[in-house]
Amino acid sequence: MSWIQTYTGRRFHPLDPVADDLHVADIAHSLSLQCRFNGHCRVFYSVAEHSVRVADILPAHLERWGLLHDATEAYVGDLPRPLKQQLPLYRRSEDRLMEVVARRFGLAWPMPEAVRHADNRLLATEARDLMAPPPEPWNLGVEPLDGRIVPWPAAEAERRFLERFGELEATAGR
Repeated sequence: MSWIQTYTGRRFHPLDPVADDLHVADIAHSLSLQCRFNGHCRVFYSVAEHSVRVADILPAHLERWGLLHDATEAYVGDLPRPLKQQLPLYRRSEDRLMEVVARRFGLAWPMPEAVRHADNRLLATEARDLMAPPPEPWNLGVEPLDGRIVPWPAAEAERRFLERFGELEATAGR
């Protein structure tokens, strides 16, 4: 079998992605049930919530990129960064899928560096607020954001992701 079944019952081919097969309901639902840090945080904290928070810290013209920057994880999952860096085939497949995500949702390709920077700032904040004290510094090269993260339940993360997507699509006139 070369496909997966999505939340909405669709067939999706992760190694041969087609833009029209990507649906925001599938993305929001899947990401709301996936825990960041491979589940190693102190409490459940979803990738969907992370995505909404990345969108929150970006300028308006990049918010859609922030919201969808981890959309591939809805279809291929995620791997911890150290492992992902050692698996070039996985990285190529994920990059190819990300390019299809960008095309499907009208995002300029490649992903802007500002999105990666916002992702790292939020990562520093998540490390501070959601992880056990580290055995050594993470050295992300960015400062955490002000304020503390209080994670949302999965259903709320899904709802907020979908609401934000709808707002951003309306603003973009799509």
